[in-house]
Amino acid sequence: MGSLSIWHWIVVIVVVLLLFGRGKISELMGDVAQGIKSFKKGMQEDETAKAPDAPVKTIEQAPAGAAPANADLRQRSETERKAEGAAS
Repeated sequence: MGSLSIWHWIVVIVVVLLLFGRGKISELMGDVAQGIKSFKKGMQEDETAKAPDAPVKTIEQAPAGAAPANADLRQRSETERKAEGAAS
């Protein structure tokens, strides 16, 4: 009783066709297709609107033997601390 047989589905389809007619169902499916197309178009417009205008920055790798870029900052801060300690 819980599942529907093929005959149940055939009766349901016939009743739907009699109520709405072939033309009305095809119009409804056309409207659904137009809705899907407009949704996809809207999604594509959102993606193009989100694209950055500025070029993307890349990270350059230093040569294998080079010191890290922030080594100068660490060295400066150490010398500044030493200078402040000597001034006190």
